[in-house]
Amino acid sequence: MLSELLVRDLGVIPEARVVLGPGLTAVTGETGAGKTMLVEAISLLVGGRADAGLVRAGASEAVVEGRFVLDRDDRDDEVVLTRVVPADGRSRAYRNGRLATAAELAEEGRALVDLHGQHQHQSLLSSSTQRAALDRFGGVPVTPLAEARQAVKAFEDALDALGGDARARARELDLVRFQAAELEGAAIASAHEDDELSAEEDLLAGALGHREAAAGALEVLGDGVHDELATVVALLTGHAPFQELRDRLASISLDLDDVTRDLRDVAEGLEEDPDRLAAVRERRQLLRDLRRKYGDTLADVLAYGEQVRSRLDELERHDDRVAELEREREHARAREAVAAAVVGAARRAAAPDLGREVREHLVELAMPKADLEVVVAGGGEERDVTFLLAANPGDPAAPLARVASGGELARTMLALRLVLSEAPDTLVFDEVDAGVGGEAALAVGRALARLGRRHQVLVVTHLAQVAAFADQQIVVDKQVSAGRTVAAAREVTGAARVTELARMLSGLSASDSARRHAEELLERAAVAS
Repeated sequence: MLSELLVRDLGVIPEARVVLGPGLTAVTGETGAGKTMLVEAISLLVGGRADAGLVRAGASEAVVEGRFVLDRDDRDDEVVLTRVVPADGRSRAYRNGRLATAAELAEEGRALVDLHGQHQHQSLLSSSTQRAALDRFGGVPVTPLAEARQAVKAFEDALDALGGDARARARELDLVRFQAAELEGAAIASAHEDDELSAEEDLLAGALGHREAAAGALEVLGDGVHDELATVVALLTGHAPFQELRDRLASISLDLDDVTRDLRDVAEGLEEDPDRLAAVRERRQLLRDLRRKYGDTLADVLAYGEQVRSRLDELERHDDRVAELEREREHARAREAVAAAVVGAARRAAAPDLGREVREHLVELAMPKADLEVVVAGGGEERDVTFLLAANPGDPAAPLARVASGGELARTMLALRLVLSEAPDTLVFDEVDAGVGGEAALAVGRALARLGRRHQVLVVTHLAQVAAFADQQIVVDKQVSAGRTVAAAREVTGAARVTELARMLSGLSASDSARRHAEELLERAAVAS
């Protein structure tokens, strides 16, 4: 909700700061005092048209700031929107102190505020919102239709992926077949095959050198190293100080026997094999060529091979797959048509009930002859939903966006809001009481108070019967200072509120009868609320 509003140098308001609470807030004041400037300020905050003529005479710019408290889990606790309108130049917009565009403010503003009484920022004036409102009112089952549409799109996307030029597909098929055959013919054993071949190549390429090194080592070992070590062990045997050293030397003698035997076995197993060496080198070159074309590593080459085989299967089964997808798409379209028919029937059934309930509220709101019709058209799902209003007998029914009277439009919006549960957190009504008086004015006040239980509601009114129902009352006063007219906004409570209501009733705030009437209105509103 809008918790705080700051207005500076806008119209006749040099500066005003208003703290707002939940429920219904009435903005009152004498004609021309600047009440509608507060509405204009809110309009600017949510992306409304900035007119340099709004800047207070003599000021360089007008500034409007609004602090909105958000009760949403996925949003910040609050957001501050700012709009600056210079006397000369383009307006500027800010969100939480950061530059924004008016379009961005408008997008956010649609979720925060609905203005009624002017044609800007009224979400219920758009056909899509009217359709969504009818769906919520009538419990229209739109989810199955959305799911059916998603299924149709999925099949169409799959068909698009299989489509393309036949010649291009044939060229790709030739290429993929060649690649698949090449990779299959290579028969790569594993992602580590080249490492294993590298080790084998090293062994084969150095076979002669390896044998010569082994022969030299065996010659040294055979020149009596073992016999001399055995002699040393025998000399130390029986001498206690050297027992540990004697045991270690005996262990070394045994290890030396094992090493000598293993060295001889390995050397005898080494043979020169030029044919095998050539085959290993040729295989490694093949693997290098494959990596150059298909991947940095053999693992990449193997993965690419899987992709090639999959794509080859798709291309070879192209015609069959296309026919299969087309059948599935037609089934999905049939399901979509059934779901659309259900939605259309539900919308047609709900439309008269919505119109009837709104008309009942319009009667209470001093529009007894008004007729609101909810028209659905478009075939199938009946996607085109339009709210038509004929405010008076004989008037042609017209879409809400073309209703000329601000008061009639505001009261129609109020009636709609009373019927429809979903709306932005803050609703602003201007001119809602135009042409209304007596019991009808009380009905308007009761309706606004009832709406204030679900939303924050601001109403600009000149009727005490409406203002008496407010949870909070803001008075906009104007006075002449230094030869200039200025306006200020202040909250009134207690006796000051009675005085303001008495002024609204008779124009004579000091009149005892007017004050008694004002007190009676407050008591009556308190009981009715």
